[in-house]
This record gives sequence, C-alpha cells and structure tokens, in this order.
Amino acid sequence: MSRRYDCSEPMERTRGIAEAVSAVRRGELVVLPTDTVYGVGADAFVPPAVTALLDAKGRGREMPPPVLVGSVRAATALVEDLGTYGQDLIDEFWPGALTLVCRANPNLMWDLGETKGTVAVRMPMHELAVELLKETGPLAVSSANLSGQQAARTADEAEKMLGDSVAVYLDGGASGRGDPSTIVDLTGPVPRLLRVGAIPEDKIRSVVGVLLTEEDEPDELAASPSAPEEAKPSLTKEPVAEAPDGLAEGPAEASEAGAPEAGAKPSLTKDAPAESGTPAEPGTPAEPGKDD
Repeated sequence: MSRRYDCSEPMERTRGIAEAVSAVRRGELVVLPTDTVYGVGADAFVPPAVTALLDAKGRGREMPPPVLVGSVRAATALVEDLGTYGQDLIDEFWPGALTLVCRANPNLMWDLGETKGTVAVRMPMHELAVELLKETGPLAVSSANLSGQQAARTADEAEKMLGDSVAVYLDGGASGRGDPSTIVDLTGPVPRLLRVGAIPEDKIRSVVGVLLTEEDEPDELAASPSAPEEAKPSLTKEPVAEAPDGLAEGPAEASEAGAPEAGAKPSLTKDAPAESGTPAEPGTPAEPGKDD
C-alpha cells in the first residue's frame, strides 16, 4: 500500500522525507518532485531496486535511468572524469536542469542497466529533492510515468500511472515548467548536445564554445578552427546514457571527492554501504530515454 505525504505541511514533510529514506533503504521506490518533472527513484546501488524502477515504468535494461545527486561532491565520486568542460558547466548550471553524461567511475560496483560504462548525472534545483538526496545518497531517478506516456508534473499524475509499485509519494505541488533537463554528453573530447531541454543550446555553447549536435558531421568539425585536433578523427552521432534529475557546492568541494576503493559504495549517505551489483562494461554510451 502506497503512502503519500503533503510536503506543503511542515510535519507531513518531515514524516514524508523520513518514510521515503526508509523506503529507499528497503530497496523500494519513491516519487519525488524536481525542478523539471516528477521522478521515480530507487537506491542506485541496489540492483533489484533499479530493476523494480524499470519494471514499474515498463522499460528494459537498454534504457538505464540517470542518477540524481544532492551535491557536486556526490556527482564527482560517481564519474571517472568531468573532462575539459564538466566543471565549467557545473559551476554555471548546477543545481539546475542540466544532465551531464560522463564515463562512470570504474571502481563502483552497481548495475543501472546497459550503460556501456557511462552515467548520466544531475543535481536538481529543488529544495525537497536535494534534502532527500542528501539523506539517501545518489538515487537512480527516471521520470514518474509509464514509458511512452507524458511525464508527470504532479504527484496525482504520477500516482495514476505508477500506483502501488511506489512505496512513498512526496507531494511537493506542481513541478517546474514541465520541460525535461538538457542533456550534454561529455564522454568525448568535444561536448555533444543529446537533448535540448530547459537550458537552451546557446547558453550551453556560451560555456563550452564548440558543441556538437545531431546535425554535425566529422568533416564539419574538422573545418572548425576552434575544434581541438584530437577531436577531429573520432566523432560519432551515436547517442549516450539516459538522463532527467539546493545550494550548489563550488569547485573546491567537488575536488575533494576521491575515488572510492574498488567495489565500494562511496561515502555519500548516512547509512552503511548497500549491497552492490555488477559493473557495466565500458564502451559506447547507451541511448537516452525519450520521456525523461
């Protein structure tokens, strides 16, 4: 039986967050508001919970969920490298509606699906979401809807689609403007725009300079005087890992996150490390979901 909490009431909010944290630690699903759309989340380090999330949406492992974090430090512990432009994008747009696709930290033992060695990560600009994420640690979060349906903007819409597959619904009122996050792939030498969302292309380009889109071809990049030499021979149009969803920490805090020991869950939660799954094979990034 699902439980729902009206987070506009202080007591309900406190109880709701506590219940949601407990549900996540039991490997159950929770629905939470973000600054874009409502999301359905599970502990990113508990493979059966991630599987339950995909099953609830009617989605397969070929469309792995993104990961939401409550701090920049949490994000940097999950990725192998932010690349040349990652920190600049974080400084400019986090917390906010920008999802970054990076190579996943190879020392982490988790199973988000067929990620091909990548992870899509975002820190949302939503006080309730960040408060929950700081308690749970990184959550695998996909839009709170059945696959192929319109993303939920309210707890009511999410509950109508997901029902009792979710243990706890946190009702934070209508979410954002309903626009999905913008997704940028940082796994190559030149950033690639995978999806235009709440943050316009021109704002991304103002930070990174060269930004590939689906219209770009390798010969077009080669003709660009600002393109780095190492980027010219190896560009593809293949898309990357799926992605959606405080106060942002600055670069100093982000740089403090060291790589955890092999097979360990990073120290990002207040509880003990969760049981780990099988790491994804490195390779070409996986295709993003269309409804997140």
